[in-house]
Amino acid sequence: MKSLSEIETTAKRASKAAGFSWGEAEEIGKCIRQLEMFGLPGIKHLNSYFNDKKKNKYENLSSINQSNSSSSNPYCPIILGISFLDQLKIVENYQKIYISNIAYPIIFISFLSRSSETVGKKINVKFDDKEILLNLNVNIYSNFLNVEFPKNSKNLEINFIENKDNFSENEWKSLYKLSENTFVEETDSLKKGAAGAGLTDND
Repeated sequence: MKSLSEIETTAKRASKAAGFSWGEAEEIGKCIRQLEMFGLPGIKHLNSYFNDKKKNKYENLSSINQSNSSSSNPYCPIILGISFLDQLKIVENYQKIYISNIAYPIIFISFLSRSSETVGKKINVKFDDKEILLNLNVNIYSNFLNVEFPKNSKNLEINFIENKDNFSENEWKSLYKLSENTFVEETDSLKKGAAGAGLTDND
């Protein structure tokens, strides 16, 4: 079994050989490592992308708006992903982001997962009839992980989820009230028995 370090290094070098700069290749290596760590087919789709790149043209989206659409060639998932990371402080202010016609969405999603960790928010991604929840780059939830990822997505929607508790205020008060049973006032005997220097320690 290949180590994650070996996967990242090989993906980075292959990306450089495929025409990307060393800086871009480094970002690709990190993302492929992450996909494989989550048990997703990162290497498979990166290989397929490199083969298709030789005969197909992809659009480079360098400035991301709330709504983005390519009517001709699909967006390159790598340039799009790097642009997303670079513009994260701007794009996180959008309620939702729409991207039409993107190649190899699984590669782009790895950049989104890293974005989730950077901004400290979960990100919900919908493309076509599929849905993924990216949880701070710690794990990924989906309704189709056992299904083959598509090579192209016609419509992709990104939604930053504001942080909030998963429980009600009454549920919290109930649990907190129970926890108060562990609160005990310090007595003189407890204070004497507490950790700290005594007379013997200083002799």
